[in-house]
Amino acid sequence: MAIATINPATGELLKTFEPLSDTEIAEKLDLAQQAFEKYHKTSFSERSHWMQKAADILDQEKEDFAKIMTLEMGKPFKAAIAEVEKCAVVCRYYAEHAAEFLADVSVKTDASHSFVKYQPLGIIFAVMPWNFPFWQVFRFVAPALMAGNVGLLKHASNVPQCALAIEEIIQKAGFPKGVFQTLLIGAAKVADLMSDDRVKAATLTGSEPAGASLAAASGKQIKKTVLELGGSDPFIVLESADLEAAVTTATTARMLNNGQSCIAAKRFIVAETIADKFEKRLLEKFHALKIGDPMQSDTDLGPLATPDILKDLDQQLQAGVKSGARVLTGGHPLSDRPGNYYPPTILTDISPDNPVAQEEFFGPVAMLFRVPDIDAAIKLANATPFGLGASAWTTNAEERDRLVEEIEAGSVFINGMVKSDPRLPFGGIKRSGYGRELSIQGIHEFVNVKTVWVK
Repeated sequence: MAIATINPATGELLKTFEPLSDTEIAEKLDLAQQAFEKYHKTSFSERSHWMQKAADILDQEKEDFAKIMTLEMGKPFKAAIAEVEKCAVVCRYYAEHAAEFLADVSVKTDASHSFVKYQPLGIIFAVMPWNFPFWQVFRFVAPALMAGNVGLLKHASNVPQCALAIEEIIQKAGFPKGVFQTLLIGAAKVADLMSDDRVKAATLTGSEPAGASLAAASGKQIKKTVLELGGSDPFIVLESADLEAAVTTATTARMLNNGQSCIAAKRFIVAETIADKFEKRLLEKFHALKIGDPMQSDTDLGPLATPDILKDLDQQLQAGVKSGARVLTGGHPLSDRPGNYYPPTILTDISPDNPVAQEEFFGPVAMLFRVPDIDAAIKLANATPFGLGASAWTTNAEERDRLVEEIEAGSVFINGMVKSDPRLPFGGIKRSGYGRELSIQGIHEFVNVKTVWVK
């Protein structure tokens, strides 16, 4: 895939970039290592000052950064602004809490003094996706840099201007040269970087195949990875739920980021007693969404990020229909306009042996299932290779406790939409990945947890 900016709303090629040569990559690795040797000795107060400055830049220039996101991957402009604002929040969160999270922890043993010490590892390599091109990076940058590590970013090839803008933010904030660098490279260079002894660990947010590839390359080098991969998140609505609140949230949760979110609700599992009402209201909500230019403030649904994503999504849906599923609305690319537009779509009558029942739709396609009771709802929710997030709706305390206890996922949200929050750990289980980002757990992923024993 060429490293280029192509407007997904029009198909227009806006800018291309030459990938770094092997010599240029080597120079950046040298600079990163030199930077770490000095940077890890800086104080938390110094790092906090720079990180707060990064947050200020994000807030002050949010409209400029949002425009880059919208032009490169089609995110509605209003959502892009919110993404930049969230990046500022995570920067401030770790600027304020890193010293506390990484303070020495005394443990009483037979020693005169024993404690746990947290120390940075060195160069951390981040492989990041296009769908949240600022947020995914900053939720790595903020804890990694506050811990004293330095970062190298290989961003998705369709968002190079986002990648370069993030590097510029870190530089303008005052961080020492080389502490964070963007590498404009293709996926073929990832394994080579992981084989360099100076790269100590890696984090990846992206597809299941990409995660497996990075994990394999890292495993050969005995290097730690954190992976946040795909999801086919269940959205369970039981009889006691506030139906209108559930339907409204369901629409937002499926159409978030034009349907291109790993934690978007994708499988709507509804109690039979209320399924007709839920289906009717969901159809109404989907039909009311405005599809159009993502730069317009009243647009609800913009284009998919690339033509290949559009093609793959439609082929996947048609395969589901061929295997017996039924389309309630949508179901074909929009051919009345340029760009990568796919309408809000609902697929139902999906049998357990239909391939799409085990797959992730990365676009505005909802799968609707009907179940007789909570037992069937939980069983269906868990009947997937993924385990990222889950949303469940009930006002019954006993049902709530069962859902929290029995759903297999990295997070369970009761009567709310699954979302990431700097204060809470974020990640998945099963084929959705391993490790955690955000919160105290996130900053502990890329440090040496050193035991110290003194007598």
